[in-house]
Amino acid sequence: MLRHPEPKEQKPQAYFVSRDASRLGLEWPAVIERLRAAYSIVHTEKSNPRRSVARDESSWVRSLTSVPSVGRYMGSKVFGLGPAKLINYAIVLIDRSSGLIAGLVDGAPITAMRTAATSALAIDVLARKDASILGVLGSGDEASAHVEAIAHVRQIETLRVYSPAPHKREQFARYFAAKLGITALAVETPQLAVTGAHIVVTAARSRDETPILDSTSLKAGMAIVSIGSTLPEQREIDTSVINDCDLIVCDSLEEVCEETGDLLAAKRAGVAFMHKTISLNQLLCGETNILARCQLPLFKSVGSALQDVVVAGLALERALAAGSATPLPFDFYTKRP
Repeated sequence: MLRHPEPKEQKPQAYFVSRDASRLGLEWPAVIERLRAAYSIVHTEKSNPRRSVARDESSWVRSLTSVPSVGRYMGSKVFGLGPAKLINYAIVLIDRSSGLIAGLVDGAPITAMRTAATSALAIDVLARKDASILGVLGSGDEASAHVEAIAHVRQIETLRVYSPAPHKREQFARYFAAKLGITALAVETPQLAVTGAHIVVTAARSRDETPILDSTSLKAGMAIVSIGSTLPEQREIDTSVINDCDLIVCDSLEEVCEETGDLLAAKRAGVAFMHKTISLNQLLCGETNILARCQLPLFKSVGSALQDVVVAGLALERALAAGSATPLPFDFYTKRP
């Protein structure tokens, strides 16, 4: 009797989403709302563990892993830095129902967008509703992304930007004056950017790790975002800022408090801050009574795999719908435990 071979199991197709495909497929409102949904469900330590950093004398590799409470995908972001000072970001998305790799996403555009969108989400809760003056310290990709994201949660009328490089801050101001139709000024000191602002964004660590923002220009009614100090050796905001802010909201509570140079410096200086520190997840899950007595809130961000996976998942969905995701020309070996 002629026997026919057993049909091969059909494996799901995995895809690559490039930098350009991600940037074309993602809009700020959709990213912000996807993150709002992810942060509005109680997280557990096991679903969002702390990042891992492996080092030697000249190189390091960082990995961030998450199983978000919403969405189809779980996954991990991996990137490293060596003596050549070059970085690729790879986000691996795994279908949570099958456990199989669904996509590889270039994490470079995701990283800047998820950071800024999470900050905008925090600002939407922390900043006064009529906030219209934005002070920005920095003129790079992260600073630019933050202006764009925050403009979707507040009606910004005036932007003041400081960067150590005059031509960069002037270019930054011209770009946003044209893009947003607002008054945008390049200023010569951090104090001129910050004084009188309703929202302050620090996205510019100094080259020698000297803090770029102190508390002398801060006033009640401001909301501050700090995103530049994510490792113990990095500094961005002065210890006086940690002391004077009456609420510190963190995207990753333990990592911000125990692994960032700004908070470690405050701890060494004897500044108590744990009593006024809360996670963004706790805030969005209902612990908003603290806002009634808050006058000078700080959102301190180190980034997280939750943000990476949620936004990369949205990028994959949009790329598949637009036909801009690239099918991977190979199969991963599938093992059955």
